[in-house]
Amino acid sequence: MVNVRDVAEWFLSHAPMTHKKVQKLCYYAQAWYCALYDGSPLFGDEIQAWVHGPVIPSLYPLYADYKWMSIPQANVCPELPDNAVAVLEAVYNTYGALSGDELERLTHSEEPWKAARGDRMPWMTCNTPISCASMRRFYRDLYDKDQAD
Repeated sequence: MVNVRDVAEWFLSHAPMTHKKVQKLCYYAQAWYCALYDGSPLFGDEIQAWVHGPVIPSLYPLYADYKWMSIPQANVCPELPDNAVAVLEAVYNTYGALSGDELERLTHSEEPWKAARGDRMPWMTCNTPISCASMRRFYRDLYDKDQAD
């Protein structure tokens, strides 16, 4: 496993972005890693189903002061294992052009976040974890469907 802070810094080494976008890209990195590596997590930090989409609480305080403003681009790209970098590159190439708000809307339409939220109203606080198993099932199904086409 890698450190979630290194995952965030990897994304930030590619472009400045909002805190919301960093959170969602880290979520997608974890989700796709779980899908492609048979349920093994990329990092050990919990992801919760917050109002504005998946959030990694341990990462939140590092960038919270930026609020809606962009976090500056990082000067150094952390060294990570090749399999992690391959997933991060794929995630960035797939989702990197989207804004934090667009990524929020996308995660709200997907089963792992919706299942963790349960029947809560959209504005209600929720700190229910999004499991690697639910991410694996959902994103592995997407991957398998894409491979079949």
